[in-house]
Amino acid sequence: MCTAISYLKGDHYFGRNLDMIQDYRQQITITPKNYVLRFRNGLNLFHHYAMIGMATVANGYPLYYEATNDAGLSMAGLHFPDNAVYFPRTACKDNIAPFELIPWVLGQCATVKEAKNLLLRLNIWMLPFSREFLLTPLHWIIADKECSIVVESTCEGVKLYDDPVGVLTNNPPFPYHMTNLANYRHLTPFDKHHRFCGVPIPAYSGAMGAIGLPGDYSSASRFIKAAYLRCNSKSDGPEEAHVRQFFHLLNAVAMPRGAVEMDDGLEVTLYSCCCNTDKGIYYYTTYENSRISAINMHHENLAAEGLITYPMRIFSEIFVQN
Repeated sequence: MCTAISYLKGDHYFGRNLDMIQDYRQQITITPKNYVLRFRNGLNLFHHYAMIGMATVANGYPLYYEATNDAGLSMAGLHFPDNAVYFPRTACKDNIAPFELIPWVLGQCATVKEAKNLLLRLNIWMLPFSREFLLTPLHWIIADKECSIVVESTCEGVKLYDDPVGVLTNNPPFPYHMTNLANYRHLTPFDKHHRFCGVPIPAYSGAMGAIGLPGDYSSASRFIKAAYLRCNSKSDGPEEAHVRQFFHLLNAVAMPRGAVEMDDGLEVTLYSCCCNTDKGIYYYTTYENSRISAINMHHENLAAEGLITYPMRIFSEIFVQN
């Protein structure tokens, strides 16, 4: 399970929580413009947009969880079990395997509008990367500073949805989440007039305008909470203020160890990330290290031909002040 957010405060910020039971040796990965992106349908991109994000590098190929390109377009894949349906290779379509979709889009598109046009011919091909990395059921959010869309491949085929709230979690399919928002139209960060059947009722606490905001870890509840917090978020000042605020938003829907127990283990937020898509700076924290680390893609040689990777700074020490 995961939560992704697109956030505009001066610059555009995009990021996510990765909630999983185990990690897959993920690293911060920069794909330069001249790294050859080879797709299983036989097409190659020899020159493309550079991108930075978190990926597991397998056999020299970046399996991105999320990424941002140097044009400012971002994309993330989130778990979508029981609903994701992939298809056999189809004639007259762009047959792209799920693990290829992020580099396919970010390598060629600078905006959501361009991504929409590219995806009109998309067929998500039921082809796993390898025996070690099998097919993962996913859906995707794509965002620039103007708008966001969601991409889902279900039994009905590939669907593109406008995402006006700039948030994505997991099941059910995206139209349900938008319908479910209607149940929370009353939420507000302001205190309301407190009456019941016309009788004035004194408030016993502040912040009662948001009573009913979900606090559990289900994907439907995280969608509502993330959308509410993003909509009402306020951050002013330098870059650091916006970045810290973004991580506060993610922390509000993060999973502490022990809160969510699946059949095969405990699910936790392995890492949280935030990318300033205008500046190409990728920020992240891990479960064991809440200190924010940053990597600037423009400090690297983006005309290189090989992947550039950085290991995650997983652990931190507690500063003893006295």
